[in-house]
Amino acid sequence: MGARMKPATGAVTLAEMKEFAGFSSATQRYVRRSLDIGLDRDDAMTRWSRDVVEAASIRAQARLYARLPDIREMIPDDSGLDAIEPFLAPLMTVTAFDLGQGRLTTFSAYRFLYERLIGAEVRPWLPAAFCSAAALPHLHPELRRKLLQSISEAAATASGWSNRQPAFYPKWVEKVEASALRN
Repeated sequence: MGARMKPATGAVTLAEMKEFAGFSSATQRYVRRSLDIGLDRDDAMTRWSRDVVEAASIRAQARLYARLPDIREMIPDDSGLDAIEPFLAPLMTVTAFDLGQGRLTTFSAYRFLYERLIGAEVRPWLPAAFCSAAALPHLHPELRRKLLQSISEAAATASGWSNRQPAFYPKWVEKVEASALRN
């Protein structure tokens, strides 16, 4: 592929930033927290825990996210049924946890997070994991309905997926006083 055929990195990053900006503040916060836990970026407990309930949620998420390295290694090269169970079962379990937290309320937010947690190679498997986890009975029926209605027909029936890795990985940004910006 020639250099002219590749999208400009800046344009891709900007598009990803715009997509992230379109998420609710609760979703943005959950994505940043999840990336800190899943990519071992920062001390998630110190940064994100506001109370004992959230601290317990972060501990549970960290235990489940300990499976991510194995999930990354097990991404099937093809759609053979023999490779699906060992990969899809743990992916669906982690997905079910995240959807159960109530902060990833659309397929696009889920896809955004999981492309970064696991990598671009997981894209073909995300609709199946999302739909399976979104239909589980541990979710409130209204949340199940909202989640399942959020996946477009195009996403559910895509004939191919990009293997381009994400360019934008949102992080926590400390507040800066306005006077510091003027100096």
